[in-house]
Amino acid sequence: MTTRKTLCIAVALALTGCSMTSPMLKPDVAAPIAWNEPATGTAVSADWWSTFGSAELQQLVQQALAGSPDLAIATERVRQAEAQVRVAGASLFPTLDLGVGTSTRSTSDSRGSATTNASSYSLSASYEVGLWGRNRAGVRSAQSALQATAYDRDSARLTLISGVATSYFEVLSLRSRLSVARENLGIAERVRDLVSARVRNGANSQLDLSRQEATVLSQRAALLPLEQQERQTLAALAVLIGTVPEGFDVKAAGVADLAVPVVNPGLPAELLVRRPDLASAEAQLAAANADLAAARAALLPSISLTGSAGAASAALLSFVSGGTSTLGLALSVLQPIFDGGRLRGQKAVAESREREVVESYRKVILAAFKDVEDALVAANRQGQQETLQAQVQAQSSEALRLAEIRYREGADDLLTVLDAQRTLFNAQDQVAQIRLNRLQAAVSLYRALGGGWSAGAAAQVAQR
Repeated sequence: MTTRKTLCIAVALALTGCSMTSPMLKPDVAAPIAWNEPATGTAVSADWWSTFGSAELQQLVQQALAGSPDLAIATERVRQAEAQVRVAGASLFPTLDLGVGTSTRSTSDSRGSATTNASSYSLSASYEVGLWGRNRAGVRSAQSALQATAYDRDSARLTLISGVATSYFEVLSLRSRLSVARENLGIAERVRDLVSARVRNGANSQLDLSRQEATVLSQRAALLPLEQQERQTLAALAVLIGTVPEGFDVKAAGVADLAVPVVNPGLPAELLVRRPDLASAEAQLAAANADLAAARAALLPSISLTGSAGAASAALLSFVSGGTSTLGLALSVLQPIFDGGRLRGQKAVAESREREVVESYRKVILAAFKDVEDALVAANRQGQQETLQAQVQAQSSEALRLAEIRYREGADDLLTVLDAQRTLFNAQDQVAQIRLNRLQAAVSLYRALGGGWSAGAAAQVAQR
């Protein structure tokens, strides 16, 4: 069959209408009209961590962005994906190979010896005609994978910043709780001294003193696990920002001075374009769709063009002065006939993979809406709870003051004072914990809303 006839057959096959591409599947998820938990406040900004009013937190975030191993790993994966795009793009161009060779041959006989030098060079080229778009589908797949990897890096960045903020708040909350515990230890010691004086004067029994001593020891014991948690959380924060725990510390002493921002979540439909994990899922779906197109194209004939040119001479590097030269051009058409079902199996895998990615995308969307609802509920309810708990603390403090007065006057026994002490300690400890919960809820809401993320930067990476 002549070359012209072969090309005509190939073109005819192309015109038969076998489409390699298909519309990309989309998850069937309708965005709700409004959130169940209404909220008003400021919009999410790109530097949302600055809204907590802590210059130290802002410094820690910058250290983490510069020194985090996790973020560095995610960045290297983006670079690897960029290289894969270049690898895939190379299939759209012909390959050229240059070969140069030289040899020396010595012979000897009864008449003497002789040495012959020979040299040659060759230039070969090959190109696969992308008649069915398989190569271009591979490029599209690599580009979509690059986008997904860039979005994953952005997700890792958001997770890192959220982790730094949460760990920082936990350290400060533990310090606030330690301050409360030390203050209550001081109260317990003061009451113990009062009971001891009354025992010496015969106004109380030794049993009362033993009870109060037990209270003092319990308060001292309560400090130890809090101190342990503080050191461990501080070490975890150090690792997050990319430094060793030894010698690492933060200056702030508690959570009372931190601001709790009120965040406006916007409309639910906006969530689908403001989270990097959703963008990554969509890019993975585009890659799966391109892989399916490549698998379909593999079932059809492939057309290759090859050419070669070369020269050889009997003397080393004497191509100009003489020698032999060759020139060749070939076209080949390869149609898979029998492969045991391998190619069709690969096509079925690609189809199933696309459906799987669609369901994964739908799952991520549903989880995203849930994340926002959970964070909104937590932010609103924790704010209300903190207001009520502050009132409980104020009343408990007054109750302890009155109980001590009545105890000194003999109107109440020591058990009343002990009960008032425990109530005040628990109320103060709860205030610190609820404050932490409010701060963490704000971080969760920022993270659920994408943290002011924009797809522009990652899209520019994929277009390079």
